[in-house]
Amino acid sequence: MTNDDLGEEEPKRNTRQRTSTFFGPNFLTYLLDNDSRTYGEAMGSLEAPFWEKTINGEVESILSNHTWKLVDFPPGNKPLRTKWIFKKKMKAGVTIEKYKARLVVKGYRQREGLDYFDTYSPVTKIISIRMLIALAALNGLEESFLNGELEEEIYLEQPEGFVVSGQK
Repeated sequence: MTNDDLGEEEPKRNTRQRTSTFFGPNFLTYLLDNDSRTYGEAMGSLEAPFWEKTINGEVESILSNHTWKLVDFPPGNKPLRTKWIFKKKMKAGVTIEKYKARLVVKGYRQREGLDYFDTYSPVTKIISIRMLIALAALNGLEESFLNGELEEEIYLEQPEGFVVSGQK
């Protein structure tokens, strides 16, 4: 018995001709990721003076906005770790326009009930967007996200490269 005897049709097969995809000679340029991945790697590179200037600017911005203060953390509390994220902003994919460094907290290490109590995703209202734009205009876009107020106390390790001796 064949498919014709059962009244079934043969499945359609694709008849298009396959061609190889060519992305051009610059394709590898877009695949390269030559940004430093760690603080040590950035400070050990030939671009260390540029990274250091950028990091100092970021820390200066954090300190001038009173984002944190140095304290001894209470016993039984584990501080969250921080990490530097490095990125080069390229101009036309050829020259470096700007070095960027951001200090981020490894928030995935927080423990529910100790470091936070409630999580939710708020719905943004137009007044919130207007306020964010006003803050960005007032403080500059780079510093506008340093102004959020938290009710919880969060303990962080000092950022790599900016450890004050005698403080944890």
